[in-house]
Amino acid sequence: MKKLNKNIFVLVCCMMLSFTVYSQKKEKSHSKSNLVTEYTQGYFSQVFGFSVPDIFNRALYDTISEWLGTPYRYSGKNENGIDCSGFVSMIYKNVYGEMLNGNSVDLFKSSQRLKKSKLKEGDLVFFKIHRRQISHVGLYLGDHKFAHSSSSNGVTISDLEDPYYKKYFAGGGRVD
Repeated sequence: MKKLNKNIFVLVCCMMLSFTVYSQKKEKSHSKSNLVTEYTQGYFSQVFGFSVPDIFNRALYDTISEWLGTPYRYSGKNENGIDCSGFVSMIYKNVYGEMLNGNSVDLFKSSQRLKKSKLKEGDLVFFKIHRRQISHVGLYLGDHKFAHSSSSNGVTISDLEDPYYKKYFAGGGRVD
């Protein structure tokens, strides 16, 4: 009888341990999506230097983060160097599946005009730097931030409210 009680006790202990482990696993998996969201938000906030919206295009931010720091190269289109229109075109191809062709002037002409206040994530932002015509393009991210290939910093994130970019901002554009 003592042996039977001992076996029942061991069986009950094993069942309780299994239930505890199962409950912890279930609890962890339930909160995993929250942890992923918190991690993602923290990661992108750290990488991009601003609070990424709760609802955002993960592929857009992932693709941009892979290109951050890539050097600027006129007419460049790869990881060895890329120019502003090449960067925007590459992002659109990889994230949205759309082919954009041409330089910043061509992209400006082919996009629907937008005021700064109407910009949404993924819209284009245009600048007239050094000339009277469009000479630079970037990709709007939200919160006045945009990604672009800068001739001095390579692929980077900048702020439309920065005095330099504010001075040369020519408008936004949406690809139809």
